[in-house]
Amino acid sequence: MRARALVLLVIAALAAVAALAVVTGAAGANSKASGKAATVDVRKTKLGTVLVDAQGRTLYLFMKDKNGKSACAGACAKFWPPLMTNGKPKAGKGVQAKLLGTTKRSNGTQVTYNGHPLYTFLLDKKAGQTNGQGKTNFGGAWWVLAPNGHQITKK
Repeated sequence: MRARALVLLVIAALAAVAALAVVTGAAGANSKASGKAATVDVRKTKLGTVLVDAQGRTLYLFMKDKNGKSACAGACAKFWPPLMTNGKPKAGKGVQAKLLGTTKRSNGTQVTYNGHPLYTFLLDKKAGQTNGQGKTNFGGAWWVLAPNGHQITKK
């Protein structure tokens, strides 16, 4: 009986490790630059017109970031993948090219807008979702950005 319980415990632990590997692998894939310049677009959502990536996923700023530098790494970057780029980011229709910029991270170059590093949210599964709006994960609030570069704080 004891051996059977031990076997079940080992199987459960392996399943948990496998599930964690799938989740962290998916988040890591989103945070890596695709080999080309990132594009920032706009999309109408229930919060108004907001910045989105090339796949229509909502982009967020992190209030803990200071002076254009990201304060989100490790576990934070798994849940809030940075928008990475290779080369100068591109402005889609409705995006002010002069507000686009970049900041260096340990794993590459992150896109900024009006000085704010940009992130997606792991739980936004479809284009236009804003599930991260107003969250206070990892020591600061997360807000979507309007095309003028200012945060939108309504929920």
